[in-house]
Formats: sequence, structure tokens, C-alpha cells
Amino acid sequence: MLLSSTGTLENKTIVKYHGLVNGESLIGSNIYKDLFSGVRDVVEGRTTAYAEELDNARNEAIKTMEEKAKSLGANGIIGLKISYNNLGGTMGNTILVTVYGTAVSYK
Repeated sequence: MLLSSTGTLENKTIVKYHGLVNGESLIGSNIYKDLFSGVRDVVEGRTTAYAEELDNARNEAIKTMEEKAKSLGANGIIGLKISYNNLGGTMGNTILVTVYGTAVSYK
């Protein structure tokens, strides 16, 4: 599956637009407890375990989005956007990772 943040695919011809596809993933509040209650794994001023959790959540959201695109017969996604939102409130410190784009078929 070809993913692009742009609205076109260089050197490719888009032959069909299948529509919007998305994927979401949550990082639960216990990640904060796990990271900050014990020993911290800090490299260059950032917590690497936290960065890994964000990477995992983003990859899971992308995987879900790709599966939706494939089910529509698409072989690419254009206009890819990724957002991170802290849900806060009653959800605690839960982070929602959302990815979305337009599923396309190209040749």
C-alpha cells in the first residue's frame, strides 16, 4: 500500500478515488504510570518508552486505515494526515491517535 501526505502520486496515474478511510488507536493512562513511577528511560531529553508507545499507536492506526482501503479495492492512500489528541477529563490521560486520507487506485 502506497501512502502519501500529498494529494497526488508522482509518476502515477490515479484511476479511481474510493473515498475517505481512517484509523484510530488509543494509548491508555497507565502508560504514564508505567513510565514515571519507576526508572525512566531517557535519551537526549525524551522518554524513549513513551516515543515507542506513540509509534506503536500510530502504526496500529495506519494498519487499520490500510485494511479499510484494501477492502475498498484501493492500492494507495493520498492526503494522509495524522493527529494526536489528549482526551483528558474522565478518560484520564488517554491519547487518541487518528489517521485519515483518501483511498485511491493507481497504475
